[in-house]
Amino acid sequence: MNNIFSRILAISGLLLVVPAKVLAAEGTVTFEMLKPETALTAAQAALERCREEGFQATVAVVDRFGGVQVILRDQLASPRTVRTALGKARTAVGFRTNTTDLVSVTDHGQPSSGLRHLPGVVIVGGGVIMEAAGSLVGGIGVSGAPGGDMDDLCAFAGIAAIEDELEF
Repeated sequence: MNNIFSRILAISGLLLVVPAKVLAAEGTVTFEMLKPETALTAAQAALERCREEGFQATVAVVDRFGGVQVILRDQLASPRTVRTALGKARTAVGFRTNTTDLVSVTDHGQPSSGLRHLPGVVIVGGGVIMEAAGSLVGGIGVSGAPGGDMDDLCAFAGIAAIEDELEF
C-alpha cells in the first residue's frame, strides 16, 4: 500500500513539473547555430575551391547574428579582403539573402539604393546565407576572386561541404 502511494505521489509530482517547464519555454526562444568545427569545415572548403581556381582569397563564416566564427586568409590574399569577406557574410545574414541578389535591387536609382551606403554593408557577390531546415544558421563571405560570381562559386563550395551536417 505504501509503495502504491509513493508511485502516485511521484507521478503527481511529475505532472506538476511538466507544465512548469512548458510555461518557462514560452518565454524563451530556441534556434540552431553552427558548431565551430562545422564553420571551419565550410571555410576550409571554400578556400580550397578558390585555390583550385587559382585565387588567393579570404573566407569569413559568421553565425546567424553576424558574430565571427571563422576567418581564413590565404597567404597571398590582400589584407583588405578580410574586411570585405566579413562584410559580405554579415550583409547576407543581416538581410537574410545572398549579396548577389541584393546587387540589382540596390542599384543606382532603385528605391533601396541607399542600403549600399549603410556602414558595414557590402553589396557585391560573395556573401551567401547558410540555412538548415529552413532556418538561418549563418553566412559565409568570400573576397579575393576576380568578381563576385567567382567569390560565390567558392562560398557555395563551402556550403556544399557541410550540407549533410545541416540536414536535421
